[in-house]
Amino acid sequence: MNNIMNINGHKALIQYDPETELLRGEFIGLNGGADFYADNVADLHKEGAVSLQTYLDVCRERGIGPYKHYSGRFNVRISPQIHAAAAAAAAASNISLNEWVAQTLNRAVRG
Repeated sequence: MNNIMNINGHKALIQYDPETELLRGEFIGLNGGADFYADNVADLHKEGAVSLQTYLDVCRERGIGPYKHYSGRFNVRISPQIHAAAAAAAAASNISLNEWVAQTLNRAVRG
């Protein structure tokens, strides 16, 4: 099941909220919260568009950058066994561990 909805070029994570018995959407990659609720997919899409536009308007009015900045760097903690296996896979591909991880992540997020 794909829990990502694209609304006006922005991705939102969709989950069921058992407390409200509604579908809840939350945009990914924003500096602040822009969540939205509905009881069906069509209305969820409409509410998401309204929520996103409201968020962007407020950011513009306040002079706030609406999007998170990603540096392209992050640390990941894995077991020594996985680290060794990844290093071996990178060496077998004749590329650096960093490049192997980048390629593997790229395949996973595009797949």
